[in-house]
Amino acid sequence: MAIKITNKEFKRVDLVEVGGRVDSSTAPQLENVLNQIMNNGRYHIVIDLANTDFMSSAGLRVLLATLKQARRFNRGDVRLAAMPAKIKKAFNLAGLDELFSMFDDPVDAVASF
Repeated sequence: MAIKITNKEFKRVDLVEVGGRVDSSTAPQLENVLNQIMNNGRYHIVIDLANTDFMSSAGLRVLLATLKQARRFNRGDVRLAAMPAKIKKAFNLAGLDELFSMFDDPVDAVASF
């Protein structure tokens, strides 16, 4: 299954909606979108995972690398929204739940900035 990524740019925040599978073959697409956002000087990012079916370690690595780059020099942050239970379980096992701010609703995540 392919990945579907859409970016909605708001005044202070970018909302990135990710759908489908994030694995070793699709993670570079997600990484490109997130890098492009930050290359435009925008470091407040919300990633909506509501329609994400699967996330491999490659996807987790992309999210972690994006978080590190956004937080560098206190420029911004990456917040996650609407994470499915099976992906949240992987986050918990990897210890990443301590690093990311997670929200049940994308609107709440956007409003948190």
